[in-house]
Amino acid sequence: MSVRVRRIYEPPEPDDGLRVLVDRLWPRGVSKEAAHVDEWPKGLTPSDELRRWYHGDQGSYEEFRERYEAELAAPEAAELLDRLRESARTSPVTLVTASKNLEQGHVSVLARLLGT
Repeated sequence: MSVRVRRIYEPPEPDDGLRVLVDRLWPRGVSKEAAHVDEWPKGLTPSDELRRWYHGDQGSYEEFRERYEAELAAPEAAELLDRLRESARTSPVTLVTASKNLEQGHVSVLARLLGT
């Protein structure tokens, strides 16, 4: 499987393959044309409640990861995750996000679940 993680503020590269925005909100300061996003599956993003809880410094990354994985187990999210896995089996997939912390955020959870 070929899954990459990049910030949306980085210019797209030819080998990005399918570019998937994995943020619930559109990133500030980036036009849709400049982002070169192919898909924006909001059903894969953390719920507003979970996002606010985590960014409000109310819990640890480990607890966030557990809660987010529980959200991703719901039928709609699980189906979207399976579709991304299928895409990654045949061509590169790049998860793009505005997040600064790529190691302790939702994108790292998604990348791990996709098999990177």
